[in-house]
Amino acid sequence: MRLLPLVLALIIVLLQYPLWFGKGSWLRVWEVDRQVKAQKETNQKLEARNASLDAEVRDLKQGFDAVEERARSELGMVKQDEIFFQVIENSNTSGTVNSAPSPNASSTPTR
Repeated sequence: MRLLPLVLALIIVLLQYPLWFGKGSWLRVWEVDRQVKAQKETNQKLEARNASLDAEVRDLKQGFDAVEERARSELGMVKQDEIFFQVIENSNTSGTVNSAPSPNASSTPTR
């Protein structure tokens, strides 16, 4: 009689092994679920980035304002007969906070 419960317990353990540790086990399902959640987060970030790039492309295609702004800010271009002024502030060595723009900042070109 003592052998029967032991055999039944062994059969239950053998039946449970593939459920917990086999190819399609619960542990594997949990791991895949975690990977899916991480991938969804990555996809959301990339979708936001793509939407931003799409809006920028549409803006560049529709008018010259965006192209002009990019040419001025990234390439330092100015219009014909325009005078470009760049204001450079002296660095403050006394330790006080200066509210003026950084030395690399430049004013917008004027006519």
